Amino acid sequence: MKIALISPAGAMHRYNGMFHKGLHYAPITLALLAALVPKELNADIVIYDETAEAIPLDTDADVIAITCITGTSSRCYRFADYFRSLGKTVLLGGVHPSLVPREAAEHADAVLTGLGEKTFPQALLDIRNGCLKPIYHGEGCPDIAGRPLPRKDLLNKKKYITLNTVEAVRGCNHSCTFCAYPAAFGKGVITRPVKDVIAEIKSFKGKEVIFPDVNLIANVQYAKELFTAMIPLKKWWMGLTTTAIGHNDELLDIFQKSGCKGLLIGFESVNQETQQGIRKGVNRVDEYKALMDKLHRKGIMVMGCFAFGADEDGPDVFRRTVDLCLEAKIDLPRFSIITPFPGTEFYRELDEQGRIVERDFAMYDVEHCVYQPKQMTKEELEAGIAWAWKETYSWKSILKRLDLTKIKTVKSIYMLVNMGYRKYAKEFEIFGAEVMADNSDIPEVKQSEAPAAHTV
Repeated sequence: MKIALISPAGAMHRYNGMFHKGLHYAPITLALLAALVPKELNADIVIYDETAEAIPLDTDADVIAITCITGTSSRCYRFADYFRSLGKTVLLGGVHPSLVPREAAEHADAVLTGLGEKTFPQALLDIRNGCLKPIYHGEGCPDIAGRPLPRKDLLNKKKYITLNTVEAVRGCNHSCTFCAYPAAFGKGVITRPVKDVIAEIKSFKGKEVIFPDVNLIANVQYAKELFTAMIPLKKWWMGLTTTAIGHNDELLDIFQKSGCKGLLIGFESVNQETQQGIRKGVNRVDEYKALMDKLHRKGIMVMGCFAFGADEDGPDVFRRTVDLCLEAKIDLPRFSIITPFPGTEFYRELDEQGRIVERDFAMYDVEHCVYQPKQMTKEELEAGIAWAWKETYSWKSILKRLDLTKIKTVKSIYMLVNMGYRKYAKEFEIFGAEVMADNSDIPEVKQSEAPAAHTV
C-alpha cells in the first residue's frame, strides 16, 4: 500500500501565495498521521503540504488521505474527485468534514470525523481487508499518552522556518461562539504526559520550540508542571495562550525561566461588549496595554490577534484597533474577519437572520467577509481590514511598536516576522474572490464521470 497524506491550501497560504517560509512552521497533523499508519501494512508514505510545495497530480499512491478545513474544502473536494476518478481510494478528515460529514461524503470513499488517532489506522486496515466503511466517527478525546513521534522526516525541512513543533494540550477551556474547534472535536481538554513532551523536545535539533496548541494554559497546573520541566532544557519557545496569563504571576515567571520568547494571544476586539457576545469574557480591553508591558518586561513578544466584523463594530473600529496596537506596542498584530464556520453557534445565528451572503467556502479564510455586517457594508469591512494591515505594517508603525527598552535579545526575530507580514499586507488586496475560488489547476471531474457518492 502506498499512502499520500495531503493538505491543500487556500490561495493566500499556498506555497506560491503570500505565506513564504519565514511565516510558517512544520505542521503536526500529517506527520502524526504518518506515524499512526499500522506497521503491518508495510506502507510507503509521502506527505504533500501545499503551504510548502505543489501537490502532484501524478502521484502513484493508491490511498489519498486529505485533511480539510472550511477555507480549503472546495479545493480539497476538487482534489478528491480527481483522485477518485483515477481509481484511488480517498479519505477525507479534519475540521470541515467533521462539521459537515454528509457534504464531505459526496467526494470521498470514507469520511473520518473528530480526532483521528483511532479512526485513521482502522480505516487503513479496512481498506486492506476490503471492508472500508463510508464514515468513521472519532468519539471524544483519545488518550495521547505514549503515542509515536510525528514523522517529521517526511516533510521537506527546507520549506519551513522550523520543524520543531510539538503538541502538549488538546482543546480549550473556553467556548467562543465563532470557534470551529469545539464544534468539530468537542469541548474536552486533554493533556499529554509531561515526560512524553519533554522527550520529544529533547529530540529536536536547534534551540527553538513551537507549541501550536489552541490554549497552553487551559489546564494551569499542567502548564506549571510542563514548563518547569522545560527550564533545564534551555530552549526558546513560542505558543498560544489567552490574556489570562497576565493574571498568573507564578506561571508567567515559569514561562520566562523556561525560555518563553513569544505568545500568540487572541485579543479579539477593542470593544468590551464584543468580548461578552463571543463568550471571551477573560479579555479586558482596558488591561491590554498593561499586559503587553508586563510581557515585555519578561522578554516575551506577542502576536496579538484581532477579529473585525462583530455587531458592535462600526467604521471606526479599524482606526481604534490600529491605534491600540501602536500604543500598547503589540509586536506582531494580526487581523482577521470574524467568520461563521458551519456547525458553530455564530453560523447558526447569522443563518437564521438571513445575513450569510457567501456560500463558497473558499472565501471562509477569515480574511474575507461572507456575511452582512450590522454597522457597515461588506465592502467597508473588507476595505477596513486591508487598510489596517497596510497601516500597521508601514515602516513608521513597525518602528513605533518596537519596545527597545524591554525587548532586546529577540530584536532580529521581531524585525524578521514584521517584514514578513509587511509583505503580506502589501499584497493583501490581490486575493479577491476570483483568485480565492480558482482551482483550475486541478482537472475538473464531470459529475457523470465521478464515482457514486456514499450515503451517510
